[in-house]
Amino acid sequence: MQRVWAIIERDLRKFQHSPFLMFASLVLPLSQLVILGYAFGGNLKHLKVGVVDQDGGMGAVKVREMLQAVGATAKTFSTVDYSNLGRAVSDLRNGRLNGVVDIPPHFTRDLLARADPRLGLVVDNTDNFTASTLEGTLTSLVNDYYLNGIDARRQPTLQLKTVEVYGYTPYIKFLFPGIIALSIFITAMIGGGIIFIDDKARGLHEGYLVTPITKTELILGFNLAGAFKGVLAGLVLTIFGSLIAGVPHPLDPMRTFKMLLVICPAATAFISMMFLLMVRISDPLVPRAIFGVLNTLLYFPSGAVYPVNAFPRWMRVIATVDPFTYAVHGFRTLLLKNTGFGAIAGDVAFLVVFSVIMTAAATALFQRTV
Repeated sequence: MQRVWAIIERDLRKFQHSPFLMFASLVLPLSQLVILGYAFGGNLKHLKVGVVDQDGGMGAVKVREMLQAVGATAKTFSTVDYSNLGRAVSDLRNGRLNGVVDIPPHFTRDLLARADPRLGLVVDNTDNFTASTLEGTLTSLVNDYYLNGIDARRQPTLQLKTVEVYGYTPYIKFLFPGIIALSIFITAMIGGGIIFIDDKARGLHEGYLVTPITKTELILGFNLAGAFKGVLAGLVLTIFGSLIAGVPHPLDPMRTFKMLLVICPAATAFISMMFLLMVRISDPLVPRAIFGVLNTLLYFPSGAVYPVNAFPRWMRVIATVDPFTYAVHGFRTLLLKNTGFGAIAGDVAFLVVFSVIMTAAATALFQRTV
């Protein structure tokens, strides 16, 4: 028993000297409880709905007042006025809007004539959660619609006509962009951070320190090598995953090229972030301990499994600075909507700037010492 106790004591002392592992063992379950608890379900709020008023009459004014009342009370959505339906639908396709309400010409005339007036709702059905929320909210408004002074004895029948911009989108397609981002992140974690720490533990890292290579060149070399692995993983998963998820034209060369424009900066952003986290770490157990924490903290708040608009405010703050958010949005925009470069420009710009900041910080913290 003395020999057994010696082994137990050695192992407990080793664990005691790794406070981060003790911290991670507590943080991981709690982070999963909090993040996963708020990442699924919840009421969508703060959506953006474009309103195209082609009528301008008193009936249209009443509709717009009801829409604005929803934004002021329930805060399900806020309205943005448009003078052109084509421009509003274009912004919807590019992700600037979540839906478009069309008040057609002669709406007030049909209302006064009791000629079954209609409102149009255009939704981006690549996100069925948001589309269903908007349709349900506006259907409720239509059912409660009334117009003072028309005819108190018989109110006109108002109908809501919903138009889906894209074809039917099953959940596997909605989930697919997040899986691509996750595969790139896992490649960055294993092929970048963990291998880097293992090389340091084996002493292979010391070989770089006796060469004239500067620390900037070392960090760039490590990052580019890891990013190349991430690009390969993302590209392969894009092609084969498209076949599994049923994405049309999986081998379309133009869309593949546009996907590479997001995959490359996404891989660079993930690998540079990993090197910043690992640049001062020597214990090979640490990256394995924080892997689950990072996976939960970055993946689920990104909108990969449920829209960001359903999250509480503090979780939306995480989504704003999370590179996963912009990678998932870029992939989803290209794969499910097949839009142009303008729709992904903001995502690419954020990922590039994020990569530069992470690389610069990792270079500043890197030490050319054993």
